[in-house]
Amino acid sequence: MRLKLPANDWQPRAHQKSFWDYLENGGKRASVVAHRRWGKDDVLLRRFGIAGLERAGNYWHLLPEKDQARKAIWNAVNPHTSKRRIDEAFPKEMRRRTLDNEMMIEFINGSTYQVGGSDRYDALVGSTPVGIGFSEWALSNPHSWAYLRPILLENDGWAAFITTPRGKNHAWTMHNAASSDPAWFNLTSPANQTGVFTPEQLAQERAELIREHGADEGEALYEQEYLCSFEAAIIGAYYTAEFRRLEAEGQITSVPWHPTVPVQTSWDIGFGDSTAIWFVQIVGREVHVIDYYEANGVDIGHYAKVLKEKPYAYSDALLPHDAGAGELGTGKSISRMLSDLGVRNQVLPRDDVDAGIMQARQLLPRCWFDAKKCGPGIEALRQYRRDYDEERKVFAKRPLHDWSSHAADSFRYLAMGLREAPAKSKPIAYPKLGIA
Repeated sequence: MRLKLPANDWQPRAHQKSFWDYLENGGKRASVVAHRRWGKDDVLLRRFGIAGLERAGNYWHLLPEKDQARKAIWNAVNPHTSKRRIDEAFPKEMRRRTLDNEMMIEFINGSTYQVGGSDRYDALVGSTPVGIGFSEWALSNPHSWAYLRPILLENDGWAAFITTPRGKNHAWTMHNAASSDPAWFNLTSPANQTGVFTPEQLAQERAELIREHGADEGEALYEQEYLCSFEAAIIGAYYTAEFRRLEAEGQITSVPWHPTVPVQTSWDIGFGDSTAIWFVQIVGREVHVIDYYEANGVDIGHYAKVLKEKPYAYSDALLPHDAGAGELGTGKSISRMLSDLGVRNQVLPRDDVDAGIMQARQLLPRCWFDAKKCGPGIEALRQYRRDYDEERKVFAKRPLHDWSSHAADSFRYLAMGLREAPAKSKPIAYPKLGIA
């Protein structure tokens, strides 16, 4: 059998060639920020096909969420050929079998290519990938890379991060770092430099975005989507203005724990999903957010153990309303289980999400966040946003449920149930670290 790859005579276009050549020559780390319709996933698909036959192993193509991965990659059809993208990249001659439910292709040499969501990174840790492509990295859970990178380090594997910008978030931080690190490939590829669109087409896109979203937001979206600008705020983000103010006032800094002040925790409890916990102290009118913890796939006893291992003295934990309902199989509620484990708690009434978001907005100006211990939670609050319907050009009425939701829901419960400190408590000034 003769098999020519890339299949179907695919060749990288001029603007893709440096990225393609880097991967083909054995590059290990790549950060690519490129405009819409650049062909980012196309490059990854073709590279996975070759890599899987060059080195037997598992290869993962990860989008922010599993359902998104199925729609954008696994089931996607090339409009120019009317063929599925995976069928073009992985011809039947190279496959042993295809598992639709798992979105997995097994190659004739035993390698596997699998499409999935980086939102459930902990569920992927048990496997041993040798190559990972993170697509739409700016919208993905940044913790996924922290969990998966040791696996690639051990396996001498490779990782590529491809994205369009979404504000100055983790993708911006990574891309900036990669630009000065010789171990990384770094490429910024805006639409006015690739030739994918004509100047007339770009002008039309800009005009339509301005017409649909107004002059300021439309211009910002055009620069984000087509000119690869990180300056635009995350579209639909709830707390953009509040975090700009916190940064300007130096309220994202180093915030030490004060042993004489009780620590209040607020929980978003995941039933088959992530559980997120904020740790705060009230000092005068200030809310000192000193710690944050999130995990997935562990029982409630794990979180009680985490609390006990920290040196804090706690007031009642704030729990969402459904923590008071009995669990199937045990008959005990989460609230009761935590009480039995020594975690005193208070179950909050069912909340109105919009009202809770408003309360969170009112609370944020009073907050001082520890930049290091609360880093993952801060990033989630920045990313928390309304869903956007690209076809109808409208925002949904409710928040997008993704990896950022757990921290944001937990913070909303904090805003609803926070107990004020005694009036004698005095606010404490902290040094500004200039965090942006």
